[in-house]
Amino acid sequence: MRMRKLEHSFGLEFDEVDVNHITDQELDLARKAQNEHGVVFFREQEMSCEQHIEFASRWGDIVINRFFETVDGYPNIAQVRKEAKHSTVVGGSWHTDHSYDQIPAKGSILYAKEVPTSGGDTLFASMYLAYEALSDGLKQTLAGLTATHSSRHTFSKSAVTSCDPNEDRYLNSHLATQDAHHPVIITHPESGKKALYVNPDFTVKFDGWTESESAALLTHLYQHATRPEFTTRFKWRKGSIAFWDNRATWHQAQNDYPGERRLMHRITIEGAPLL
Repeated sequence: MRMRKLEHSFGLEFDEVDVNHITDQELDLARKAQNEHGVVFFREQEMSCEQHIEFASRWGDIVINRFFETVDGYPNIAQVRKEAKHSTVVGGSWHTDHSYDQIPAKGSILYAKEVPTSGGDTLFASMYLAYEALSDGLKQTLAGLTATHSSRHTFSKSAVTSCDPNEDRYLNSHLATQDAHHPVIITHPESGKKALYVNPDFTVKFDGWTESESAALLTHLYQHATRPEFTTRFKWRKGSIAFWDNRATWHQAQNDYPGERRLMHRITIEGAPLL
């Protein structure tokens, strides 16, 4: 297994490895790389649904997403698709998965089944780098804050139906009732590094502040966290895998392939309480 650093600010790509037969030693190397960089990539993979589940299970317990459509016969594999008729993409704004849960997800393993002829890249932003670049004064201010995260304004019925008249990809909007409270600055449970932990899709406000009071500072943090020097772009090919850490990164799918299909399978791994 060979490891190659991406040209951008962070992220590592592995090749000359078959994830269906990855050794414990290689898996440990990939785990350490992900803890350090926040996201790792694998190319030229062929995985059945059973193999995807087996690979994911070596990283931890699987979380079933309550809002995504699933692969037929495999309820623990979420289907992330855009058809030619769709005007929006799943995950088209900056976010990190499952921050609205009391115990947020550890990571997500996204596998490319079908990709467009061009476009459809995914951007990633490092919350390690975003935190490190904050001023000492802002770090001190944020260190004492927690924030409310909610599924309501992304997966509720009104949110889903307002985004795309052809929307048919989301389930269970009546279950979008989750509210969770997490530190704004977390210490990653495995790497020990500090990271910024808010995101535009699911963070509502700082606890003890109103939404209007929170808006200006949250907007500043969102703009700060997506500065070019904190981001990397992954160009998908069929058979590619991206495995990101939801505690250390944000991601955003690009919507730049109108009239074409893109199909991905995603498995999400259970995390640990954030401190």
